[in-house]
Amino acid sequence: MIDGNYIVLRTKNVFIPTLENLGMAGRAEVSSFSQGSLEIEEVMLSASDRHDLRQDPNTHAIAPAMPMQLIEPVESSSVAVTADTEHTWGIEAVKATDSNFDGNGITVAVLDTGIDPNHPAFAGINLVRKNFTSEGDDDQNGHGTHCAGTIFGQDVERTRIGIARNIERALIGKVLGLGGGSSATIAKAIQWAVNEGAHVVSMSLGIDFPGFVERLTQDYGYHVKPATSLALEAYRANINLFSELARFVQAQSVFGNGSIIIAASGNESNRPEYEIAVAPPAAGTGIIAVGALGQEANTLTVAKFSNTQVDISAPGVGVISAIPGSGLGSKSGTSMATPHVAGVATLWAQRQNDTTGHVNRELLISQLIATATMEPLESVTQAEDVGAGIVQAPIN
Repeated sequence: MIDGNYIVLRTKNVFIPTLENLGMAGRAEVSSFSQGSLEIEEVMLSASDRHDLRQDPNTHAIAPAMPMQLIEPVESSSVAVTADTEHTWGIEAVKATDSNFDGNGITVAVLDTGIDPNHPAFAGINLVRKNFTSEGDDDQNGHGTHCAGTIFGQDVERTRIGIARNIERALIGKVLGLGGGSSATIAKAIQWAVNEGAHVVSMSLGIDFPGFVERLTQDYGYHVKPATSLALEAYRANINLFSELARFVQAQSVFGNGSIIIAASGNESNRPEYEIAVAPPAAGTGIIAVGALGQEANTLTVAKFSNTQVDISAPGVGVISAIPGSGLGSKSGTSMATPHVAGVATLWAQRQNDTTGHVNRELLISQLIATATMEPLESVTQAEDVGAGIVQAPIN
């Protein structure tokens, strides 16, 4: 591994030496889970520093901060909605139109490019925003606005675009700017969202592996082969980082309302020529990886770009939702499928909360997986490509 900026996950313990005591310089920021169970630190580490930390039983993960980027839509366009349009096809496909639940009492986090807070789709919604980038607070890309619209957007021009239209709060973490972001930022944003009480965390982003290889060749002078090997090692370390972070989110859920993390699987496949496995952070254990579906005639099919080895699937082709300004746009990608799952998870969370007064993380995941269905998918569909099938909203 190279010397540089690293993310360190450590259990907080006053009897364990601090990073400064271990002789480490360049501390950037320290933040911790509520109840002080975990520290997420981004620091400059040498090989000797990393060795010392690995000997510490309170260290759970060390990973280089890798560049993160949007899982860019494979298609994007503005749309003109006709007066007879009642709801988008995805809303109907996940059975949100039949559900008696609307997300009331549930908090959702969207970690993306921010949001257009003045869009009519978000009128009346309590938006709690935190900017993790050096740019302005608002969405300069449109990606985050589109994803948020699918989860909880209000009707626009008499068209229903949102699944959970009456949520308690929306936590909007702007983690990606026009230049992307980093895995360190995403880790801190997940922590922020959980600390703020998010029941559902939605992320439509992924690690920029080619960008990291390019950085190693250009900034550090490595040839392509060793740069690729180093990038693979960093990739593995980041999968472990997100797996460990998800494990701590699971542990914290025991002491309060549960939180689940839902992430896009990626758009790197080109079916039927080849299929690419799910990418981090969705590849982390404990994170729900989402695949994308399209519609053909009366059946649903796996989108040609959708990565494989997913946990669950949702509509991801020709999805209409909010775009910055006041209008609607159509986008395709696993980024668009992910907010469908997040929206449905919000409805299931409300069902739990209404019944028991809290949200149980393990039960919520079980409900999502157990009620998904393969029925509307074409008969040749492989489980590895769609997981449990298309997500389904609770009816009553």
